[in-house]
Amino acid sequence: MVSVQASRSIPKATDAQKLELLSKVKCFIFDCDGVIWLGDKVIDGVPETLDMLRSMGKKCFFVTNNSTKSRAGYMSKFRSLGLNVSAEEIYSSSYAAAAYLESINFKKKVYVIGEVGIQEELDMKGIRHLGGPGDADKRVTLKSGEFMEHDPEVGAVVVGFDRNINYYKIQYATLCIRENPGCMFIATNRDAVTHLTDAQEWAGNGSMVGAIVGSTKREPTVVGKPSGFMLENISASLGLKPDQICMVGDRLDTDIMFGKNGGLTTSLVLSGVTTEEVLNHPDNKVIPDFVLPALPDLLTVKEKAMVAA
Repeated sequence: MVSVQASRSIPKATDAQKLELLSKVKCFIFDCDGVIWLGDKVIDGVPETLDMLRSMGKKCFFVTNNSTKSRAGYMSKFRSLGLNVSAEEIYSSSYAAAAYLESINFKKKVYVIGEVGIQEELDMKGIRHLGGPGDADKRVTLKSGEFMEHDPEVGAVVVGFDRNINYYKIQYATLCIRENPGCMFIATNRDAVTHLTDAQEWAGNGSMVGAIVGSTKREPTVVGKPSGFMLENISASLGLKPDQICMVGDRLDTDIMFGKNGGLTTSLVLSGVTTEEVLNHPDNKVIPDFVLPALPDLLTVKEKAMVAA
């Protein structure tokens, strides 16, 4: 494993360490943005890397904090990028929100700040909902005597990334959380930034969640990374020890922390958000077990790995 040197220059994995990783790990959990693709472009060499891992008998799962798409929506994206992935291999935070509500036998309505991905996953679980894109064009005039009605049957507010968030949605969610007895506040994730295009980083769901935290003085239940809920869903079906599962991601505070919280092997790729400067900064306390420039760097040991397998 990679060790922290006194100079805080954490080295990239050697070929020997890559072989160690491939020999000990039976299941890889991949973040998507920054690991598999950037924006709408697959990272060169990723399809060949996934083929290699599968040919070695490795299980592959794809976990993303992006809640804008459902698993069905992500399947379409994977296929458009030439990647053959099944719905059972995809864990989006939109799915996690619906699965969490199902796990607690939720029977009320959900108010959604977010996009169609959350709504589609709630529909698959038979959970009633309102809000979402349907409230994108609603406006608050704040004229004298303005009073907003809200549905007293809302028992949970789910906040996911929402490109059309507005004051109406913030106020509606605030009323539900503050005035409906027992109303839950659920966040798909609290990512500060996100990859919406391959040109730059954009403000993430942390900004949407922060607005509701500010107005309600409540902290949310987070179902995406680094929360352990998704990991529990995956590991329960595999029967593997935590150190036989590797979390591969480009973010220290979500992906790598997610893995470390669950006792997994962790591998940071430098193809997304985290730079070497951030990784090596003295203030960084989250140290991955392995560091790769990008996922396809595993291909450098393909022949040796295939023989060993």
